Order: sequence, then structure tokens, then C-alpha cells
Amino acid sequence: MSDESVPSTDPELLSILNELAPQEPIFHRAEFASSLSDFDRLMVADFWEFGASGRRYGRDFILQKLADVPPIDAAEAGWETSDFHCRRLAADTYLLTYTLDQGDGRRTRRGTIWRSTPEGWQIVYHQGTLIVDA
Repeated sequence: MSDESVPSTDPELLSILNELAPQEPIFHRAEFASSLSDFDRLMVADFWEFGASGRRYGRDFILQKLADVPPIDAAEAGWETSDFHCRRLAADTYLLTYTLDQGDGRRTRRGTIWRSTPEGWQIVYHQGTLIVDA
């Protein structure tokens, strides 16, 4: 048995949620990052992620993949995001979670750890988990 309810975001964090939510899914929003230098700037030096496959990917792998294959733009592909929640982890660090529906039956829960820096928002960590119907 599971609880599918979405936690509510602390009202004090709604402005952060409103800044970060439009940038998701990361690497798939051309208005926030479309060049390798944009993507390079978007990630902290030791960024890594777990993909929905369960594989671990490091920053260098992600940058090489983005150089080899331009990412799909989520808006153009009709991908839909929902169920956003933001939680403060530290003074300038936040966890943003949401659901991504890619329209082909593939739905995932996503989590991105974002850090506010003088240069702007940067991604520290990301994870995608497939939603499997019971």
C-alpha cells in the first residue's frame, strides 16, 4: 500500500518553487539551457545522477551525451510535469520533486537538488524513478 499524495510546499518556499519548477525537466528546457556552455554552467563540478534505468551518470558523461545528441525540448515534445514539491535541505540548497509524463506511457518521479549560487541556480544531483503500475 502506498500514499500517492503530494506533500505541500512550505509557503515560505513558494517563490523558490516558482523559480525552479519551470527549469524541469533539467536538460530539456531550451529557454534555460541550450548550449554546452549553458549545461556546463548549470551543473556543479561534482554533479551526478541516477537515471530512471538505475544507472549512475557523472557530469562528464552527461556533457558528452548532450554534445553528441541534442536533447529533446520538453515543451515541443508535449511532456507534462506535475505534482511539484520543494523542500529546503540547507541554507541555499533545495530538493525539488515532481512527476514527468512523457506522453508515451512513460511516467517517472523526479528529484533534483538545486543550489543557489552568486552565478545563479546550479544542479547538484538528479534522480529519475520509473512509475510502475501495481
